[in-house]
Amino acid sequence: MPARKIQNEQEVLRWFEEGRSYQWMIDEYKRKYNIETVPSLWGNFRRRKGLESRYTRNDELIPWALRDEHRWLFPAMMLRTEARRREGKELREEDATRLSAFVARLKNKKLVVHYDPDTEEGFFYVPAREGIDTDLVRVPERKTKILKRAD
Repeated sequence: MPARKIQNEQEVLRWFEEGRSYQWMIDEYKRKYNIETVPSLWGNFRRRKGLESRYTRNDELIPWALRDEHRWLFPAMMLRTEARRREGKELREEDATRLSAFVARLKNKKLVVHYDPDTEEGFFYVPAREGIDTDLVRVPERKTKILKRAD
């Protein structure tokens, strides 16, 4: 049986309470204990201890299966930030400011976010259809997102 990499569970639980990122934990373990770790180690620890997931899933705001190259584009990041806000999660000040401007722009111009995975750009801002597109995104004919368990 291999040696356990986690040296002090109470310390790691404190880091989760403080909201430390997996990358921070990886770097800190290397610095403090000279032990190499990977994000899945921390995600598995979180899951085993029954800690709350770090990610917010909202298939009303992101009803599409996003291609990898589109996953971190600005519209996707803003929609995930809005999902966190709706769940009551605390946002960093700069994220809250950016989100407010994003939502205001959409509302003022009566636009919604449309996603087309078959394009290089991925995301487009299109006019909201009255009575149909009542939130921030173009309501697709069918949702293509498959929700998976994630950390």
